[in-house]
Amino acid sequence: MKNKMMTADEAVACINDGATIMVGGFMACGTPEILIDALVKKNVRNLTIICNDAGVPGRGVGKLLSNGQIKTLIASHVGLNPEVADRMNTDVEEDKLECILVPQGTLAERIRSGGAGLGGFLTPTGVGTIVEDGDYVECRMTVDGKDYLLVKSLQAEFALIRGSVTDKFGNTTYNGTTRTFNPMMATAAEHVIVGACEVVEVGEIDPNAVVTSGIFVDTIVEGEQQWQI
Repeated sequence: MKNKMMTADEAVACINDGATIMVGGFMACGTPEILIDALVKKNVRNLTIICNDAGVPGRGVGKLLSNGQIKTLIASHVGLNPEVADRMNTDVEEDKLECILVPQGTLAERIRSGGAGLGGFLTPTGVGTIVEDGDYVECRMTVDGKDYLLVKSLQAEFALIRGSVTDKFGNTTYNGTTRTFNPMMATAAEHVIVGACEVVEVGEIDPNAVVTSGIFVDTIVEGEQQWQI
């Protein structure tokens, strides 16, 4: 069996400037801080980050934002991190952030359908609003007399996810709401890195408890801290 265990620095060594990265978490709950810190240390730039939100100052993807590493942010809710608005409205071009807001359910389904190999899906959310003008909306369609938007799926080069318990093959479980976007992102990226609180031997996790199969996981990093509010 391939050895998937690495240090955080080794795990992110393959992530270069301009990469597209999905990051699990909801207001940093479920975000792999150990991997975010490694990315900050590596200081890769011009990243496209796909996540539910912008974290909060000093936590989650907020660390990447403060370090000027994010060029484009595709997210749903960014109101808890005031730096997003500051970066969107700056007159300094090299510091300017492109923020693409997507309704939360639509964002989740764009990721899920990307992991399922679909090109897109139909949703009534946003019909007749400014959402309809988004670049990710292909067109409006009418099905059985009801209007829908044909929305394109999302995929990424990398996914950084956070596991509570992961075995050495990559089978992963999540504790409570730390689950968030992690399972679907693990299916929608070419290269998946898990920051795990605990790593156990293969067979120690009840197969019925596995949420993310190890077949989706490329790299495992042990040492993620337990979630604390």
